[in-house]
Amino acid sequence: MEARMKSRPNADVTTAVQHLYKAIHAGGVEPRLLGLVHLRASQINGCSPCVFAGVVSAKKHGETDERLHNVAAWRETPFFTEAERAALALTEAATRIQDGAPGVTDEIWDAAAAHFDDTQLSALTLEIALTNFFNRINRTVREQAGKSW
Repeated sequence: MEARMKSRPNADVTTAVQHLYKAIHAGGVEPRLLGLVHLRASQINGCSPCVFAGVVSAKKHGETDERLHNVAAWRETPFFTEAERAALALTEAATRIQDGAPGVTDEIWDAAAAHFDDTQLSALTLEIALTNFFNRINRTVREQAGKSW
């Protein structure tokens, strides 16, 4: 598969995205958890460049191979805290909104709200949305994993 776009992204878009990332990281959620959220949404959407970037970023923040290899099966493993499980459930529900999926139910939201305050929930929600944004762009333009501008 070959990428459809060969040029660098628009500078204004890059600046806007940098501002979004700044807001996310100011929200008080551990970078390691943001990395897990990014990775899980990207796995669901089959976005190879985001999965690749998510693993690289998570490892830079101290994430272990054991946990990274089990993000896709987080429900069946002992490797994640209750707060991480709540964030991953929120990620899956917010990402899987197609074909009549229920989306984020009150139960899922309440479980996340039991572990995160409103500022942190805002950061998690924005991380999930931004990841889905990039997943869709990358799938559309056939961006390749491991490519650096």
